[in-house]
Amino acid sequence: MKKINKWALITLLSFLVSACGLHPDHVQMVNQQPDIYPDYIGVMIPVDIAPLNFSMTDDDFTDVYVDVKGEKGGSIHAEGTYADFDVDEWHQLLKANKGSRLLVSVMACREGNWYQYRDFSIEVSPNPLDEWGITYRRIAPSYALYGHMGLYQRCLSDFTETSMLENSQVHGQCMNCHTQNRTNPEQYVFHVRGEHGATVVHQHGKDVLLKARNDSLGGTMVYPYWHPSGRYCAFSTNKTAQMFHTGNNKRIEVFDTSSDVFVYDMEKHEVIKDTLIMTTGWAENTPAFSPDGKWLYFTTARCGNYPKGYDQVKYSLCRVAFDEKSGKIGTEVDTLVNAGVTGKSVTWPRPSYDGKYLMYTQLDYGYFSVWHPEADLYMLDLETGVNRPLNEVNSTRSESLHNWTRNSRWFLFTSRREDGLYTRLYFSSVDEHGKATKPFLLPQQNPKEYYQRLMYSYNTPDFTSVPVKTNAREMGRKIERF
Repeated sequence: MKKINKWALITLLSFLVSACGLHPDHVQMVNQQPDIYPDYIGVMIPVDIAPLNFSMTDDDFTDVYVDVKGEKGGSIHAEGTYADFDVDEWHQLLKANKGSRLLVSVMACREGNWYQYRDFSIEVSPNPLDEWGITYRRIAPSYALYGHMGLYQRCLSDFTETSMLENSQVHGQCMNCHTQNRTNPEQYVFHVRGEHGATVVHQHGKDVLLKARNDSLGGTMVYPYWHPSGRYCAFSTNKTAQMFHTGNNKRIEVFDTSSDVFVYDMEKHEVIKDTLIMTTGWAENTPAFSPDGKWLYFTTARCGNYPKGYDQVKYSLCRVAFDEKSGKIGTEVDTLVNAGVTGKSVTWPRPSYDGKYLMYTQLDYGYFSVWHPEADLYMLDLETGVNRPLNEVNSTRSESLHNWTRNSRWFLFTSRREDGLYTRLYFSSVDEHGKATKPFLLPQQNPKEYYQRLMYSYNTPDFTSVPVKTNAREMGRKIERF
């Protein structure tokens, strides 16, 4: 065994003592709250969320010393290059302070000097998520070319992420829209494009593959939404095209030369078509069933002369009655948000599962909102008819692709608010008056490092009540043989 050089050891210890020690003695007070990443100051969180680890935003800070105390009791501590809380201790503290708040004390070291910041609070909601986790697609932020992409699931109480299916297992083809029925992983659908394209329907423990392109529909089966009974699934069928902007703050424009909405009967394996949702000269899109199954929401716009006039196409929000027993569409269409009145366009209607609200995205024109910086979330109160922007969560960049928890007290959405390039996942809560809380970024073990290195966008996210059980290799083989 080699002897340790005495003087080398003394030199090393001297350096460690002279650097930012993690038991600060001489601390300068700063009369402001710390600038941290992610910004978790003043957010409301559920008891079942993973630790809100964070770093100082300024990279010149080398160490932090953080104490978190519960208003009802209990405390935890983290120290190091970033605040990395123990998962079990974190959840114990949150459970002990459900319906109360946490007080966070931060000291940070820069150039050998320690600074003490004003404390900030984190509210612990009395309303849990009641969901195991989330599902989503991750894709490079370009719809012109794509390489690696996949469908993933993530446990929300810790940082565990697993792959459900990656496009390397389906010959590099594009995959989209993993959609569950009210967060139930036993019933889902997703779409694979390309030579071996298929719409994969999973229910009753079995996978059924439907032809991706249906000539009788005039296009592929996309943008699905399940009927709460599980018997039906609404789809749009879209002929999609792209073009690219130069000289403004938009990059890619996605539009449909035509689109319609239809319902698929999963028991009879029949397509239910109706002229009210498949009209000539109009483009119906982005369907969604009401939580009681009695209404089918969709958006519609007069077809444009593409590509000319693409920025004049504006979608209204409509609904039509649906009879679960007969599978028939009603006889009249109600317009809930009229684009002719607002001068704006509606996309991605998503009703809360308690039937109180309908959240949608509003943008200047079109429906493909992820590349529209002006796209914001709006909330329609289905009981009062009051319609308003969700200013509590909106930013100056695109907000879109949202979904609810089963208890309708939480929702997630994607946003490009950080850099305008990558969509990230955010969460917010809704109180009994429909007011949303300050959104918080999806927690990661080391969030600053993770998001700085992640070169992919989150897409089509949803909640899942328990983990989705998939066999990616077997699924790839089924799609290849189809």
